[in-house]
Amino acid sequence: MKKALKITLFSVLGLVVVAGVLVWMEFGPLVKGAMSCEKLDDGMYYMEYAGDDGFDELMNNGGFESADQLASYAIGFLSKGHYKPKVSTSKEAFGCSALTATTPDGDVLMGRNFDFPSATAIVMHTIPARSYESITTFNVEFYGFGDDFKPEGFQNQYLCLTGLFVALDGINEKGLAVADLMAGDSTVTHQRTRKPDLTTTAAIRYMLNNAANVGEALSLLNNIDMHSDIGSAHHYAIADASGRSVVVEYVDNKMVVTESPAVANHYLCEQKRNVGLIEGDDRYERLCQRYSQTGGVMSEKQLTEAIEAVSQPQREGFLGTAWTMVMNLKHPSVTYYSHRHFDKPLHFELCK
Repeated sequence: MKKALKITLFSVLGLVVVAGVLVWMEFGPLVKGAMSCEKLDDGMYYMEYAGDDGFDELMNNGGFESADQLASYAIGFLSKGHYKPKVSTSKEAFGCSALTATTPDGDVLMGRNFDFPSATAIVMHTIPARSYESITTFNVEFYGFGDDFKPEGFQNQYLCLTGLFVALDGINEKGLAVADLMAGDSTVTHQRTRKPDLTTTAAIRYMLNNAANVGEALSLLNNIDMHSDIGSAHHYAIADASGRSVVVEYVDNKMVVTESPAVANHYLCEQKRNVGLIEGDDRYERLCQRYSQTGGVMSEKQLTEAIEAVSQPQREGFLGTAWTMVMNLKHPSVTYYSHRHFDKPLHFELCK
């Protein structure tokens, strides 16, 4: 009797161990990613994820043409199909600025401000199983998780792994940097040519996962159907370790590329040049002046000061600059400044 009981007990324990191993194999990387979350500063957190990020499967399924569909897919990925809720994403517009320059030592730097009415930033360090390592940023308010949501406590931290599928800016291990900015009007882009579909922010993740330089990034964009997030026009600032810097815009559902070291929140392409430029907004002009004064050669200190000079202070109903980032594209790394705390640099490096 005792022998039979012992055999039964060990059999049950064996099944429990096997079940635990199988669950860990499925959810382990996600659990580790959620538990990696730490607070860096007021309004800014850091997470690290290594493993299958689900993006290959997303593309194999043809992508999605709306942020809400993408959000539902992201939640499904995190729950491994056991939970499929309806998710409503944020629709608020934002304003930003970016500048790319070369240092006296030959490094290439890209600075970027993200300006928003309110934001809680996640710095997401991702090491996908089959694509490039990257550091990206996204605003948790994009997913509409609720008022006063913070990535604190395991459940909320786990939800923040939805940032694996979207990014507002970032850099990968090859030195490709991408930032999303509002383009200046409410004309949305919806390309429908039977190519895989991606939204503005998901396409940033796609480029950083798969492109080593500007040329490869443009090729990827040419091979998807772009769909505007938040019902507004967007443009991308894209730069690489060679020093090439472009602005990608969409006019009448066609992609237009303009070579430019600077960008803010109005169109730069000839077809719609200065559309969206608001009287008194001289951020783009000031960045171009700084660039011209130095002949495009700026130290990290000079570039940081240039991008700081066009950052936005907080005012009633508007947070201002939620984060500033200065990326080194030759030696892939990024320094963040949260909420214009330029005395508190937060530095991260990528393997190469």
